[in-house]
Amino acid sequence: MSESRGKAEEPREVELKLVCAGPDLTVLAAHPLLPGAAEAERAHVVSTYYDTPTRDLQAAGLTLRVRAKGGRYIQTVKAGTGDVGLFDRAEWETEISGETPDPAAWAGTAAEAVLREADAPVQRLFSTVVMRREFPVVQGESRILVTLDEGRVESPAGDAPLCEVELELQQGNPADLFQLAQALAETVPLRLSALSKSAIGYALIDGSGRSAVKAEAIDLPDDASAGTVFRQVARACLRHLRLNETVFLEGGQPVEALHQIRVSLRRLRSALSLFAPMLEGDPRAVGFADEIKRVTEPFGHARNLDVFLGHTLPDLAKERPDDAGLDGLRERAEAERERAYDVVLATLQSPQWRSLIIDFAGWVETGAWAAQPAAAEPGRDLAARVLDAARGRLKKRGRGLKHLDPHTRHRARIAAKKLRYGAEFFSGLYHKKKARRRQEKFGDALSDLQDHLGALNDLETARSMTESLAGPPMPGSDDPGARDLLKAAADARSDLLDVKPFWR
Repeated sequence: MSESRGKAEEPREVELKLVCAGPDLTVLAAHPLLPGAAEAERAHVVSTYYDTPTRDLQAAGLTLRVRAKGGRYIQTVKAGTGDVGLFDRAEWETEISGETPDPAAWAGTAAEAVLREADAPVQRLFSTVVMRREFPVVQGESRILVTLDEGRVESPAGDAPLCEVELELQQGNPADLFQLAQALAETVPLRLSALSKSAIGYALIDGSGRSAVKAEAIDLPDDASAGTVFRQVARACLRHLRLNETVFLEGGQPVEALHQIRVSLRRLRSALSLFAPMLEGDPRAVGFADEIKRVTEPFGHARNLDVFLGHTLPDLAKERPDDAGLDGLRERAEAERERAYDVVLATLQSPQWRSLIIDFAGWVETGAWAAQPAAAEPGRDLAARVLDAARGRLKKRGRGLKHLDPHTRHRARIAAKKLRYGAEFFSGLYHKKKARRRQEKFGDALSDLQDHLGALNDLETARSMTESLAGPPMPGSDDPGARDLLKAAADARSDLLDVKPFWR
């Protein structure tokens, strides 16, 4: 980061943010790859964040803070708060005379227009208080500023602990940031950060820090290249994953957090599949897809048990109030779910998992795929080919849907899911009203089809689950309810194919 006196400058900050526990920082301070840590002085740093009462800066993707350090006050405006791991942000820093924001110092920054139009002045929202150590290291051909922060985020709604490792690229190649992170992660359990300090503060005052979150919309410019689209999609999937992984590991909403973890992983694997034509020049793409599938296979069993215990068994109990076998089935399912959750927890806490996620994030940012000619083509050209192919697969696999066996029907369901994810990935390329209307209509029709196919899949899963747990017989595909779902799914497929694609 650069600091200036007088007029605000417009540098960029490129840093890899990682999180850990307090004792891990002590271990890192003695790491042989961080020779400057032992001599680095600890500095007490207080940063206070400001916004308007209606959060205009947050809505614009901006933050405004004043940092007090060593008797100096540095006012900073940063753009971009929704990254994961590698934060590449525009920032404007100016030394000011006191601890309150100076309007003259945000002149010429991205915040100027937002605050000029705001109805009220900025106010203090929350602060971070940390003990900081900063020191430079050399990794490969790069010069990296390492920052070890330990402290807390303080807000009127409560506090949150803060323990971060920041690797800021001062000169060189971003790939060296990830190489250093992987080397350090062999000693302590580092994880990619999905929240900036300001995002933690906003979550505190909103009370949303321990809640599972759904996938966010991916904002893209109309003229984005195929490579830019893929990188933004992969970042969004990683952010979705890491946010819910944190909620799960901290014990907040484990059922919904696990569900969202699985959704993020399905989206990630779908992205690798849908973008495969662009990635085929990079052999690591297939390796990542296979490894992510292998490592997370047990997550599906845990999620199926959640659905079975949360929905299937209660519905069955209403239909069969006198069935004495259901209590024993519930007990066996709960015991099996506990074992399944232990497997999920062990996976998420393993060094192999943490390494895989850091490795994948590094590949997204610096992999050989980005240098392939296909990555430079217009994103809309790739979108048209990918979505046409996905729609064609669904049309083919769903033919005669009412008469398909469960395995073939499952293939149609997977095709529908990939088409939906693809439509969501590329939707940000189409901003005109006509395209937006088509998107909404297409999404509604696709959602209806997925709902019916998903309900059918839940029936099959419940039946196999009951058999494996030695429970009473469950209805099969010839059940009247299943037949109704099959008809509804077939009708929804026809309706979907009648909707004009928004990408044409």
